[in-house]
Amino acid sequence: MVAPRRQTRAIYIGDVQIGGGAPIVVQSMTTADTRDPKATLRQIHELADAGCEVVRVAVPDRVAAAALPEIVPHSPVPLVADIHFEHTLALKAIEAGIHGLRLNPGNIRKPEDVREVVAKAKERHIPIRIGVNFGSLPPMSREFVDEMAAQNATQVELIAEHMVRTALGHVKILEDLDFGDIKISLKAFELPVMLEAYRRMARLNDYPLHLGVTEAGTPKSGTIRSAIGVGTLLEEGIGDTIRISLTTDPVEEVYVAYEILKSLGLRQRGATLVACPTCGRVEVDLFRLANEVDEYLKTIKAPIKVAVMGCVVNGPGEARDSDVGVAAGRGKGVIFRKGKIVRKVDEAEIVPALKEEIATILAERGDA
Repeated sequence: MVAPRRQTRAIYIGDVQIGGGAPIVVQSMTTADTRDPKATLRQIHELADAGCEVVRVAVPDRVAAAALPEIVPHSPVPLVADIHFEHTLALKAIEAGIHGLRLNPGNIRKPEDVREVVAKAKERHIPIRIGVNFGSLPPMSREFVDEMAAQNATQVELIAEHMVRTALGHVKILEDLDFGDIKISLKAFELPVMLEAYRRMARLNDYPLHLGVTEAGTPKSGTIRSAIGVGTLLEEGIGDTIRISLTTDPVEEVYVAYEILKSLGLRQRGATLVACPTCGRVEVDLFRLANEVDEYLKTIKAPIKVAVMGCVVNGPGEARDSDVGVAAGRGKGVIFRKGKIVRKVDEAEIVPALKEEIATILAERGDA
């Protein structure tokens, strides 16, 4: 059972609420070169079509910043500018109408530059994400190491606490400037460190938390690592927005994010596929059938549960809580709704028949 959500303050990235009891927001990041507005906008639209609600774009230099006026006004979803060290890039992003900043103020050398960025962000109600990654932590002080040793801290606790204190240092700079539209991320590749860091931060304040496993990997390994890391925290009631970092087309990140949320009953966007693992009783090409249905379901935005089962004896009963499904055997298939058979078709007609039934259900609901 999922724990009650951690109570956090609400911030707004454009018109998207994060925290304050809002549904957990799905984010991703473009891989296109921001200096190419057409390519970047194309990818933003692809992400939005997949259900992404906030998109982050890299702003590594002045050329990328100069391209933002050609991107931001035409985006279908709010955009966050990812900026490191150079405050003038943040100012240009704000001027371009950016909806959020990913910026660590402690990395900007001059206090007056920080004040200028914060003043502009406050004026336009632009939130700032403090993002601390394990791979870019500053060195630990001798005093801190001694303090943690006196507490008999483990290596995981040592690193996690260092991440938390680093983030709080950036937060304090903003708080001292009377700025509170803040969200925080504490990403690491090692899950014990990532989990411990977020749990510690969750006990200290009410800022919304952006969850993610940094450098999670390719779709196969990265999906598993992210599902465990992000899913564990969500199950504990921690987290207000998530980004699944995969080494692939970022659209895949959005699909994985929603699958994690759906598996915990936290969001229900899009279709859910239920498929049996196959066994010696299967008498059709179930792998092909399941993959073909899975690809089709990616086009469905309304919530619906679809089952693809390989056994006509047990299939309808095992998937009786699905809205619609198919159980196949001996070159034929039975289409069923909520466990009750409604049609029998040949194997070649299974996918078309299932699509027809899905369309009928969505039409009956008014979701077509």
